[in-house]
Amino acid sequence: MIKQIFNKFPRKSSKSAENREGGGTSTSSSNAYASSRSNDLASNRYGNPGTTSFTGFDSTNPALNHGSKFMQAVNSKLNGNLASFSYEALPSFKDVPNTEKQNLFVKKLNMCCFVFDFTNPTKDLKEKDIKRQTLVELADYVASANGKFPEPVMQEMIKMVSTNLFRTLTSPPRENKVLEAFDLEEEEPSMDPAWPHLQVVYEFLLRIVTSPETDAKLAKRYVDHSFVLRLLDLFDSEDPRERDYLKTVLHRIYGKFMVHRPFIRKAINYIFYRFIFETEKHNGIAELLEILGSIINGFALPLKEEHKLFLVRSLIPLHKPKCIPTYHQQLSYCITQFVEKDCKLADTIIRGLLKYWPITNSSKEVMFLGELEEVLEATQPAEFQRCMVPLFRQIGRCLSSLHFQVAERALFLWNNDHIENLIKQNRGVILPIIFPALQRNATSHWNQAVQNLTVNVRKIFSDTDSDLFEECMLKFQDDEAKEKEIKLKREATWKRLEEVAAMKSSIKEPVLVSPRKASRAPSG
Repeated sequence: MIKQIFNKFPRKSSKSAENREGGGTSTSSSNAYASSRSNDLASNRYGNPGTTSFTGFDSTNPALNHGSKFMQAVNSKLNGNLASFSYEALPSFKDVPNTEKQNLFVKKLNMCCFVFDFTNPTKDLKEKDIKRQTLVELADYVASANGKFPEPVMQEMIKMVSTNLFRTLTSPPRENKVLEAFDLEEEEPSMDPAWPHLQVVYEFLLRIVTSPETDAKLAKRYVDHSFVLRLLDLFDSEDPRERDYLKTVLHRIYGKFMVHRPFIRKAINYIFYRFIFETEKHNGIAELLEILGSIINGFALPLKEEHKLFLVRSLIPLHKPKCIPTYHQQLSYCITQFVEKDCKLADTIIRGLLKYWPITNSSKEVMFLGELEEVLEATQPAEFQRCMVPLFRQIGRCLSSLHFQVAERALFLWNNDHIENLIKQNRGVILPIIFPALQRNATSHWNQAVQNLTVNVRKIFSDTDSDLFEECMLKFQDDEAKEKEIKLKREATWKRLEEVAAMKSSIKEPVLVSPRKASRAPSG
């Protein structure tokens, strides 16, 4: 009888679709968290759930009375008849015999499928409190379950989670907004008004996935590809608390459902493609990369071609977007994991970094240098030799930077013993490339700290190979003399042109100078 009653319960409704919880706007901030999950769940428990009875509940026949009354109440609510609706708590699990607990669990799940409107904070306060209390009871029931969840119960659990979590995310218009790092850091995180309910639903889902009573073979029918895709869509939420829960839940799903692992990696790949090459706007890139860092750490050796393609096509191009500061730490960790897994990838990664090296963004350049140091620390001599020429051409440009933080960060590379040894072993190629930058910094850089660091680096080369150092110094002086001679010739040419122009102007005759003639010495 109970099953017949609840089969009539409406699975979807236009009203609930319009009033999804958490439909409000929110803003990204990876450092904003209200409090720990356990405190959040415990702080809002409401008295004894068994003290409030459901309207029309008859203890002699709870299934029939509750089923009919609740269906009437929900239908009246969905039809907009607020006056006749009475949303009250069901009995507590401890107040019913063990044989009835599963039935009560399903009733509570159906009760929580109703989604309230949180855009109005003063609306339906009592009903919202009752629902949150019921959600907490459901989460506790899953955590304390001592038997496998049957398929009908699993179906109802996933239906309740889907109804509450899956919604259209909205955000303020950002079409004309450049997502620079400082903009995102200055903005206050916008918290979802529905979070008091959403948090418990996420906790409920997390406990389902981690519960030893959840049969993965059975659950995968409901936690399917469609469910995973809709979960991934929520990573664009602007509430950092929601993204943090999503990160944990998705990671647990990846671990429990091995059959979904390739699909999850592929779906994350597509999110990155769209972010890199189309929108450059997504709130959850850092969290997705954090999950991938753990996944990459577990890759078996030798690495599959699929994983190497993911590195080349997704991770390296993620250095391109302007908002990279919001996720660079997680990206750098993923990149380093690949080098530690397969040192032969170091050349590919370093050349990829050089491809996307910033030109006019100094703060981004400092980040790249930090990541480069981590990669070089795991690089072996053979791979280092393959890329050292273009690498140190770029480092030479960084040494010559007028932005003192860029020059300073480049000089800090010599503080790493492994990198210093690699440079010493290949000093015959490296020193001639960077010597002009070192010499100019030591004599004319405006920042004293950069000058001091440069002197220390020059001393390392001088002590290691004084003959090579002297050879580079003579070549530098020779090049400087040639450059000075060319500069003097150029100035003399312009001076003669000015004299001719002055002479012609005295007789009011126009002077026509073509680019070809300007390079020759004028006659007469």
